[in-house]
Formats: sequence, C-alpha cells, structure tokens
Amino acid sequence: QVQVVESGGGSVQAGGPLRLSCATYGDTWSINAIDSMGWFRQVPGKEREGVAAIDNHGGTTYADSVKGRFTISRDNAKKNLYLQMNSLKSEDTAMYYCAVTRAWGAGLESVRYNYWGQGTQVTVSS
Repeated sequence: QVQVVESGGGSVQAGGPLRLSCATYGDTWSINAIDSMGWFRQVPGKEREGVAAIDNHGGTTYADSVKGRFTISRDNAKKNLYLQMNSLKSEDTAMYYCAVTRAWGAGLESVRYNYWGQGTQVTVSS
C-alpha cells in the first residue's frame, strides 16, 4: 500500500506563484513500483480534472488551461512529486490532489490512479 500526502497549498494573490509538494510512503516494493504520478483538482459541484502528470521517464502531460504556467516535476529516488504554479488565476482555485499508480502512461486519466492524497486547498484571490 502507498500513502500519499500533499502540502504547500494556501492563499495567494492572482499572478503570484505557489509550489505544491507530494510525498509517498509505504513499503519499498510498492514505492519503487510507482510509475505515473499526477496532480488533479476539484471545485465543489464540479468533476475532478487532471492538471498535470509525469511518468517514470520524465514524460509530462498538462491540461490546456495550465500549459505555460504550471510545471510538474518528480524526485524519482524518493517518488516525491511537485507542482510549480506561476501566474495563478482565480479560476485555479480548487482542492488539489496528488495521485500515483503503477500504471505506465496514465496521464490525466484519474481512473487509472490507485492511490490518492487527502488534498491541499489552493485559493487565488483577484
């Protein structure tokens, strides 16, 4: 089993930056088996949407709404995940979730992710 814990959320003015982090915990085999890692977000009353994902070889996928503003990265040794968010907009306000899976190339398909964190709130004020 894998536990996923996000951190770094908070309140920020529009146009500002914020960096999210995600740590994974579990037995060595389970952690080493992680391939795809991703960030998702959800606003109350709306469906969860994929924000950015990265596979074990560094291949990345971004939602069109965040391209050029957000950068996803990972520490493969620790299987930690990061999301650098720049030029934040009010529409980026949401609960952000980190998710991981053994599946290769899961991209932004949330159904392919097995392990989810509890989420960290990001609020952007204009």
